Amino acid sequence: QMQLVESGGGLVQAGGSLRLSCAASGHTFSRYNMGWFRQAPGEEREFVAAITWRGGATYYADSVKGRFTISRDNAKNTVYLQMNSLKPEDTAVYYCAGSGGYYSRQSYDYNYWGQGTQVTVSS
Repeated sequence: QMQLVESGGGLVQAGGSLRLSCAASGHTFSRYNMGWFRQAPGEEREFVAAITWRGGATYYADSVKGRFTISRDNAKNTVYLQMNSLKPEDTAVYYCAGSGGYYSRQSYDYNYWGQGTQVTVSS
């Protein structure tokens, strides 16, 4: 089992920034492709960003491209999501997830999930 714990969420005004962190334990973090997903009230969970196990490739949803940056530090067993120019529509619970398979934008391809961290963007 790999345990994932997110942190860094909070309340921010539109145009502001937040940096989410996800600390992993229990498995060899560097072997996993990692992703960030989010879920707003009444909505389906949606893909935000993903990074391959060595960090050599990153992928983004169109809605966050150019504003969000995913990165990882395998020495610290941590994946990050830097969120800039935040908009009210970015308000959601953000989850990090680990996939032992190939990179994917589908939540069902991820084996491990954190408990989520709330991000609220006020207008």
